[in-house]
Amino acid sequence: MRRRTKGAAPVDEERLQQLAERLSSESFGRPFRHRIYFNSRLRTTGGRYRLHDHDIEINPEAYRRHGLGELVGIIKHELCHYHLHIEGRGYRHRDRDFRELLEATGSPRHCSQIREPARRKTRHEYRCSDCGAVFIRKIRMDTNRYRCGKCHGKLVEASG
Repeated sequence: MRRRTKGAAPVDEERLQQLAERLSSESFGRPFRHRIYFNSRLRTTGGRYRLHDHDIEINPEAYRRHGLGELVGIIKHELCHYHLHIEGRGYRHRDRDFRELLEATGSPRHCSQIREPARRKTRHEYRCSDCGAVFIRKIRMDTNRYRCGKCHGKLVEASG
């Protein structure tokens, strides 16, 4: 599939529905009889199949960042969940039926990264007052409770 270009019309809810229905009949040979829509509250996933009402939600940020090809991949992935669940077969990521249908339809197992992972910026540095060994930790520790792992000397928090 090709990426979205400046001249291409943006995908709105109506076109998204038509795209899902077309992909369902072409790739799966079965109709998609429920709703598909954008949900801007999704943060870490490209899409979500809702078991209780069979609707599919799509993260609009995935389309904005990666284009139409990514959107098609996400829809096909969610349609795998949809059709397998409707048929009463294994629709979860770990199920063999799901993995086989992904492969048969050329659907991606994961979508591209939607947002940058959060990075922990704090670093706590401790130094042994006896041997001078330096310990770097992500989480702050109680220097009264712990000692140096090399010489059992007292730890002090290093400045800096």
